[in-house]
Amino acid sequence: MTHEITDITIIGGGPTGLFAAFYTGMRGATAQIVDALPQLGGQLTALYPEKYIFDVGGFAKVLAKDLVNALVEQAAQFHFKSHLNQNVTALERNDDHLVLVTETDRFPTRAIVIAAGIGAFSPRRLPQQCAEPWYGRGIFDRVSDPEEFRGQKIVIIGGGDTAFDWAQQLRDRAKAVTLVHRSDKYRAHGATIADVQAAVAAGRTTLLPFHELHDVISVDDKLTGVTLRDVKSKTTRDVEADAVLPMLGFHSDIGALSEWGLQCVDDEIVVNSLMETGRPGIYAAGDITAYPGKLKLIATGFGEAATAVNQAVHWMYPAKKIDPGHSSNMAIFGQKDD
Repeated sequence: MTHEITDITIIGGGPTGLFAAFYTGMRGATAQIVDALPQLGGQLTALYPEKYIFDVGGFAKVLAKDLVNALVEQAAQFHFKSHLNQNVTALERNDDHLVLVTETDRFPTRAIVIAAGIGAFSPRRLPQQCAEPWYGRGIFDRVSDPEEFRGQKIVIIGGGDTAFDWAQQLRDRAKAVTLVHRSDKYRAHGATIADVQAAVAAGRTTLLPFHELHDVISVDDKLTGVTLRDVKSKTTRDVEADAVLPMLGFHSDIGALSEWGLQCVDDEIVVNSLMETGRPGIYAAGDITAYPGKLKLIATGFGEAATAVNQAVHWMYPAKKIDPGHSSNMAIFGQKDD
């Protein structure tokens, strides 16, 4: 499918991409977001929607999912379009514009802002073949709404931040939480590990180190539990479960972006102070960018998004100033226009 041409196509629907969509509308240009994930929000939605963020301006603290919702609402003032589950495969030039190509669609655009964070990422899948038929119907590698697991018996597999975070956040909702890992060496934050271990001591969570998935137990084609194997003793045990959450980390890479003639270092795009990538019409912002003094913060990404959009708008429409002035005086918001 070939879409209508848009002024700015933003690759990435995380906080930086969402703010870029808003800022594009504020500058009187059209925006669309293209993202490989099934939901807007990037890492905030996919990895830690229920965690608080403390270093975003204007919020003493804000849940990651609430920040995403606020950013979507802010950008929606200008009716941006979002195209999800779209994996970028190529970039073409067509006369006076670019065409972003995905596996299924073509997106003509006058300029591009890359706000892809750590690149396209997908959850690591369980290596056991017995798990494959149960993905999406008992085994879930993403949690978008923890309330879906209220009153259920949950088995979480993994030893990193995401596994421990969900063990912590689901224990007050779930009927039972069992955390399984192949060793007793955990890669999560120390405070979270200590909290989960305290819950184990209080009988509110079960922690099974040196265990791995061995088989899936089902009744009438419904997952009812798992068989776990002790990697030391080679013995097995059955654990009742309504849902299994493999939290094994993510594969990530910048994919086709590395083939666009941009200067990339360690899967990051080198930009200058104007967020220019060195290729006309292509700008970048957020965690995917690299320059001296770079800070990988959401707050930093917001500023970089504004810079990238302002430069892109001026590049497309030279009559438009780079500096738009203060939003409190803009006619687009119903205020007096400077």
